[in-house]
Amino acid sequence: MRTITSPNAKLFLAVTGLFTIPQELQGFAADDVTDFADINSSEISMGVDGKLSAGFVHVPIVQGIALQADSDSNDLFDTWHASQQAAGELFVAYGILRLPSVEKSFAMTKGYLTGYKAAPDVKKTLQMRRYQITWQSVLAAPI
Repeated sequence: MRTITSPNAKLFLAVTGLFTIPQELQGFAADDVTDFADINSSEISMGVDGKLSAGFVHVPIVQGIALQADSDSNDLFDTWHASQQAAGELFVAYGILRLPSVEKSFAMTKGYLTGYKAAPDVKKTLQMRRYQITWQSVLAAPI
């Protein structure tokens, strides 16, 4: 039976040339693990004569990831970002999101680090760090 339980979710990332074995991310922020932006793969245009036309377009898929300030998984993003800065090149990621509660797994292909929080905000306690990966595709499959 499917549920909406999220603590059993698992997120794995591999980064070509840096982390060739997928790394399990851990230490997610309270009330926030990951999110995906809505996708609009339709291009719609209304002609002056009132005729509606539409077409399919490929669009990137943006994923946000939130980690506690003390998460060891921040090191993966720090290394990824620093390596890109040093090389002057981008490193490509691949990922898997497993959601046992809904019996689904999501394969993410050809991702780029497009959002990087260099340090946590310092308040009463250190705040979460957010990252953004832009994927070429995210495909669902049963577990």
